[in-house]
Amino acid sequence: MTTSVSVLVVGRVSVDLYARELGASFLESQTFNKSIGGSPTNVAVAAAKLGHRPTLITKVGDDPLGRYVISRLQTWGVDTSRITVEKHGLTPVVLAAMDPPEDPQVIFHRSNQSPDTTIQPAELSEQEVNAFDIFWLSGGTLAQGTTAVAVSKWLSQRVSRRHTIFDLDYRPSFWQSIDDARRAAVSAISRCDVVVGNLAECFMAVGTSEPDRAADELLTLGVSLAVVKMGAEGVLLASQNERVRVPPLQVKVVCGLGAGDAFGGALIHGLVSGWSIRNIGEFANAAGAYVASHLACADVMPDLAQLTEFMNNKIQG
Repeated sequence: MTTSVSVLVVGRVSVDLYARELGASFLESQTFNKSIGGSPTNVAVAAAKLGHRPTLITKVGDDPLGRYVISRLQTWGVDTSRITVEKHGLTPVVLAAMDPPEDPQVIFHRSNQSPDTTIQPAELSEQEVNAFDIFWLSGGTLAQGTTAVAVSKWLSQRVSRRHTIFDLDYRPSFWQSIDDARRAAVSAISRCDVVVGNLAECFMAVGTSEPDRAADELLTLGVSLAVVKMGAEGVLLASQNERVRVPPLQVKVVCGLGAGDAFGGALIHGLVSGWSIRNIGEFANAAGAYVASHLACADVMPDLAQLTEFMNNKIQG
């Protein structure tokens, strides 16, 4: 039985509106479902649903949407005690059109000084940084504001790389240039134990989207596990001594946005369970497939029983 572990997650949060009409663009009439969003926030929810103890450090606006975020996260077991309400800020909103469902169109309604970019280094002490079993870092946190300064400081303070996980999470609109993003990514990678990203994110970070070469470059930078998500081709997991490719599970994709975040929560679970990298990849792939077959992200993160049943059904089918 896996022991529940403490997880520190820092970064982006939003309220997401998902268009219900599959294949419809923003030019067409649409109706929307509301959910919690922001990649690191979704990862915190995914980890909580799998039985762990995530603490989310972020900021929301002093508005009804901010209150909705905090209330909803609490129902899932996410520790919200480190979520600050920014009196003069607005909680970001994201619109998503399922056109196509595998790669939805996304519009970020957030300012350059969104509350979650104003996290201060003093909000976490060095002792606290090292007290968490897992430190999950999203690349978007390095892009803007004092949050980037805070995260960089916390990475430097973390004594051991072990279970310091960097999700490349590259959003071009957050950066002045890909070169700026690459410099920040390389600096963070050198202080992390595990790095995970899709092909485009790997190209941003190490200059290649060829999976094996990308994994080689990440390992050269000092990580112990490189996880390269290859979309329809599955996922490559590589350590210094082992390399496996795990094929994807076949599902009808309804919304591809939350799959990577579900993958992240499952990756955390597999790592702390001491599983082989193949078992980790199969479990994380299944979590991503489960969420991709639903119209939401945080709201549909599976618990362990749901994910186990889903995997068993796929194997039997």
